[in-house]
Amino acid sequence: MQNATYTAHAANTAAARRWRRIAAFCAGWGLAMCAAAEPAIYLLGEVHDNPEGHALRLEQIGEIVRSAPQPVIAMEQFDRERQADLSAAQLECLDAACVIARAGTKGWDWDFYKPVIDLAMRQRIPLLAANVSPQDARLVVRDGLSAALSAPLRKAFGLDAGVPPEVDAIQREAVFQGHCLMVPKSALGGMALAQVARDVWMAYVLREHPQSTLLLLAGNGHVRKDAGVYHWLSPQERKRTQVHAYVESPQAADAALFDQVHAVAPVEREDPCAAFAAAVGDSVKP
Repeated sequence: MQNATYTAHAANTAAARRWRRIAAFCAGWGLAMCAAAEPAIYLLGEVHDNPEGHALRLEQIGEIVRSAPQPVIAMEQFDRERQADLSAAQLECLDAACVIARAGTKGWDWDFYKPVIDLAMRQRIPLLAANVSPQDARLVVRDGLSAALSAPLRKAFGLDAGVPPEVDAIQREAVFQGHCLMVPKSALGGMALAQVARDVWMAYVLREHPQSTLLLLAGNGHVRKDAGVYHWLSPQERKRTQVHAYVESPQAADAALFDQVHAVAPVEREDPCAAFAAAVGDSVKP
């Protein structure tokens, strides 16, 4: 009985500390969403190759986790198959470089994400692998959502009847614009489904941690409110969610897509459409 009493006391004490931290966090940030003392959700966007955006977001992450109860950081940059590797690396590694070597995948400029991972290591913040892998995304393009999302998961997110037409239309247009208007329209449906699969999986990862303050790091397209991760959250989850975008050359329409838009200086880069056009041209040469 003594052990049981001690365990109950420890649990109650931990719970009391947690709620005191929540109250202090809410008072400091003045968040209406904290009326029910529920942990907040932050969807934090990015332009993948913009250093200023990454630096500003890192400052925001630091501010949030200093006061947030039980913070958890979910990252688009880690594929879901690598969660076990990622968790083990956080326990066994001494720095971000080690974590990336053990759980990261190719295709990302990991120098942008090392400061976030180092912060998580220092403060013992769990990292979540939030992305559908490129391999699974390709299967979705070919075979549909069932290739990456289980039947129970599809049902939980209302996908039994398929993707809502308005979301499908937005995602098709985003894919078309993102590929420089050079994708055959016959291919847009499958490619849009791959984006939906990613967004739904990210929402699922967040839903699996209801007692934590959640920070999702993903591209601006994934966090937009009309068709991204936010769309797939429940009404209760949306009430405690803030959506931030770090945007080059903000537009008036951004105000409807994000709760807060952080303007960052555009990065000088080669015209991606020129490179894309060259690749398409090479692919059709006899």
